[in-house]
Amino acid sequence: MLRPSAAALAALTLAACNGAAELPAEATYGPSPTLTAPDPNGPIPTLNPAKAVGWPAGGKPTAPAGMTVTRFAEGLDHPRWLYELPNGDVLVAESNSPAREEKGLTAWVAKMMMKRAGAGVPSANRVTLLRDADGDGVAEVKTPLLTGLNSPFGMALVGEWLYVANTDALLRWRYTPGGPAPTGPGEKVVDLPADPPNGHWTKGLLASPDGSKLYIAVGSHSNLAEGGIEKEANRAGILELDLATGAMRQFASGLRNPVGMDWEPVSGALWTAVNERDMLGHDLVPDYMTSVKDGGFYGWPYSYFGQNVDDRMQPQNPDLVAKAIVPDYALGAHTASLGLTFYPAGGSLGEAYAGGAFVGQHGSWNRKPVSGYKVVFVPFAAGKPAGKAQDFLTGFLDAKGQALGRPVGVIPDRRGALLVADDVGNIIWRVSR
Repeated sequence: MLRPSAAALAALTLAACNGAAELPAEATYGPSPTLTAPDPNGPIPTLNPAKAVGWPAGGKPTAPAGMTVTRFAEGLDHPRWLYELPNGDVLVAESNSPAREEKGLTAWVAKMMMKRAGAGVPSANRVTLLRDADGDGVAEVKTPLLTGLNSPFGMALVGEWLYVANTDALLRWRYTPGGPAPTGPGEKVVDLPADPPNGHWTKGLLASPDGSKLYIAVGSHSNLAEGGIEKEANRAGILELDLATGAMRQFASGLRNPVGMDWEPVSGALWTAVNERDMLGHDLVPDYMTSVKDGGFYGWPYSYFGQNVDDRMQPQNPDLVAKAIVPDYALGAHTASLGLTFYPAGGSLGEAYAGGAFVGQHGSWNRKPVSGYKVVFVPFAAGKPAGKAQDFLTGFLDAKGQALGRPVGVIPDRRGALLVADDVGNIIWRVSR
């Protein structure tokens, strides 16, 4: 067992005593969040993840009045991401970060924090199929569809091909929903950036409405390009892959860690949820969701929330900062907003949710008090956010501040309920009216 050195213990002690947030969490939400001055203690990060303990028997999160929360599937292994097939089957990526060989104090601290937060388990490296054939809101079929993967995350069915984004490559298999499981290792479509340390390992995936292109969300290697900006090539942004030609290009950049993506139903614009940088303080920098412009630059690592320069990044790039686009909507400082889905009009949850965005907030590790650990809803009108973020699914923290669960991917199912992947509870929750 690795024993912490005196230096490690000192670092943890300093991190645990590094003050607290000055702003209420809601001040860091919305189109114009409050941006405080950077914390001078920022380089010593606050290490304050909620300790993961799991759900008690019969426990469940809390939804708005009139909603019912049930366990669509349980007994999974770190379920992260969800995708519904045309026949109503639901795919879940049971996945975690790939094994790393990093050594030293920073790596030890990170490992301890991941373990405390419930993310210390090895990756199952599997895509599992869930089927609710009788329509009772519980999947009676739970069966592996693809195994032997490498930290899989995003999934998309385009025509006869099922695409899965491993951390290091995009693969595909011929597959008919409802038919036999694909066999073999899959056909590699293209390599994806995954050189060590591959700090943000997830690779989100979204097909264009016409099925001609795939959009791949790729996070940065690091918090602030500590290993050199040259290692961030084709990272911290969204890649566009033309399926007919195989050509891949960077569609947008300066997005530190984009994860969830979806098409906004009115404007048709691509939107993504982005995790912003750490170690500027408890109230900086808000995570956000934003429409993504072709060729757009969103600041990382030189600036944040538009053209607010991050002086830690040297040398600076004033020309790029001048082009930095202000994100559309802040989602709270350090909330780890990962899941993003737009709810369809006419859905059974009610018209109050039509066209708005649900966001799965995995929860902070470096803010005191903690933030996130819930699913929020942001109403939209005319293709833009139109109101305050509303708590939709809460109760993931117990009275002691421990994490019973942590929400990640969110999608509506074919009957209009919202499915939520909980990678600490190892459950897929279903919220219906």
